[in-house]
Amino acid sequence: MNRILILGVEFFILFILLPVSLAIPFNIWVKVGMVVFGFMYILFRLKKSENINFRIKKNLCWKSLWRRIMVTFIVVAVTTTAYVWFLDKDALFFVPVNKPGLFVAILFVYTFLSVWPQEIIYRTFFFERYEALFENKTLFIFINAIVFSLAHLFFRNTLVLVLTFIGGIIFGYTYLKFRSTTAVSIEHALYGNWLFTVGMGQMLAFPGMEAG
Repeated sequence: MNRILILGVEFFILFILLPVSLAIPFNIWVKVGMVVFGFMYILFRLKKSENINFRIKKNLCWKSLWRRIMVTFIVVAVTTTAYVWFLDKDALFFVPVNKPGLFVAILFVYTFLSVWPQEIIYRTFFFERYEALFENKTLFIFINAIVFSLAHLFFRNTLVLVLTFIGGIIFGYTYLKFRSTTAVSIEHALYGNWLFTVGMGQMLAFPGMEAG
C-alpha cells in the first residue's frame, strides 16, 4: 500500500477519530483502553519506523531555549493574571495559597503523566512521522495546533480549545526549532502549571481547584 495513504489513514485514526470519540459518552474504561493502545502504538512506531531514542540532546542550545521560554512566559503570566483578576478575583492564586498539598500533587501529575505523553504524541511523533508530507512548515505547525486542540475536545470548553490551539502553535515552533521532546515538555509544563497556579485550573476539570 502507498506510504502516503498509510500515513493518511493512520493520521485520521490517531488524531481525528480517536480524540473525537473521547468526546462522545460511552464506557470510560473503553476510552482508557483506546488511549493506552494508541499511545503504545505510537511508541512502537517511534522506535521501529522513526528510530527515536528518548535521550536528552547533548547539543541542545539551552540558553536560546530559556530566553525564548522566558519571553513567552512573561506574556502568558501577565495576560492570564489580568484575565483571572477581572473575571474571578477570588480564584487568583487560590490553590497554591489555600491547598498547597493539592497544588504540589497536581504539578507532579500534570508534568509527568500529562505533559510528557502529550509531547511524545503531538510533537515528537507528529513531526517526525508526518513532516515529509508537508513542504510548508507554517501550515504543518497550524495543522498540529488544530489536532492538539481537538485532543481537548472532551473538556467541552471553548476557552480550553482556544488556549490549546495557541499552545500548539508555540510548542510546534519550539519542537521544529530545537528537535527536543525535553525542551518542548519543559515549555509545556511551565505554561500549563502556571495556569493552575494563577487560578485557571478549574477550566481543565482538575478537582479542588475552585475558590469558595
